Amino acid sequence: MNNNFVSKGTLAGGAADCVYWDRVLAKQCRMYELRNRERISVAAASKLMANMVYNYKGMGLSMGMMLAGWDKRGPQLYYVDSEGTRTSGKVFSVGSGSIYAFGVLDSGYKWDLTDEEAYDLGRRAIYHATHRDAYSGGIVRVYHMKETGWVHIDNNDCNDLHYKYQAEKEDLENIVD
Repeated sequence: MNNNFVSKGTLAGGAADCVYWDRVLAKQCRMYELRNRERISVAAASKLMANMVYNYKGMGLSMGMMLAGWDKRGPQLYYVDSEGTRTSGKVFSVGSGSIYAFGVLDSGYKWDLTDEEAYDLGRRAIYHATHRDAYSGGIVRVYHMKETGWVHIDNNDCNDLHYKYQAEKEDLENIVD
């Protein structure tokens, strides 16, 4: 077995659809691993998911998924939705609050972010999505995808982040005045 690693990053949509398709994909990836004695690539897992859900296009599925991992080609990120859309990229946001997260990501993302800067940008993007969207969750979970797998960085309650960011904003306003 090699050490490549595939895992989803996040799911959004109908809870039942998300849980079901997450389990189906996990089973299919495990079957691939048993048959081939190596883990499936992120690209192949995303293609598998896109093909499976495409068969149900127009039947009321509601799901968006980010598949992320590290394989033989390095770090990979794909977006797959319930229409069978599959897109590779560097930055995605999924779910009803994603338009708010994209605003933060678009204004703060650059190629040379340090790890800490990237963690902070991720926290801020998820906070803004959650703060302005009633259908998003209340906890920001930060993970770092590395070649050896996922590393848990921290969990933050959105209310705590709200007061932290509000205090930072007030401090900046006091400096300007």
